[in-house]
Amino acid sequence: MRTNLDFAPFYRSSIGFDRIFELLENASLNADNWPPYNIVKLGEDAYRIAIAAAGFAEDELTITHEANMLVVNGVKSEDEEVQYLHHALPVRPFVRRFELADHVIVEGAKLENGLLVITLRKEIPEEMKPRRIAIETEMTKPASKQIEGDKAA
Repeated sequence: MRTNLDFAPFYRSSIGFDRIFELLENASLNADNWPPYNIVKLGEDAYRIAIAAAGFAEDELTITHEANMLVVNGVKSEDEEVQYLHHALPVRPFVRRFELADHVIVEGAKLENGLLVITLRKEIPEEMKPRRIAIETEMTKPASKQIEGDKAA
């Protein structure tokens, strides 16, 4: 049983967290479980999504990477010449959306044995990675700066 959470108190006292609240609110709306999928963490910054896409050909699947969103569409082309005597395999159109964190990139996708496998990697830009700042002391100052300082005195 799902309950709707009221995020109004957080909106009144926080700034810049709108996207997080929208994600939480929309999570309850995404109740469609078709097609089934797995999300696997392969390492510190590597992920894989495997979607059950049995019956779909490569040209019937579309993967789009938008800003912080991965959208997978599957549309089966109609074969009017086929007459089914029994049709129990569910091959229906679908749209599956995955929210991606900042700096997650799609490395590739492949269709193998009825599974659409999408590999992702989190790639933090060099300027956003933590870096160590050297602390200057009198002993570590470059000689040219010490000479300039001596001339000024």
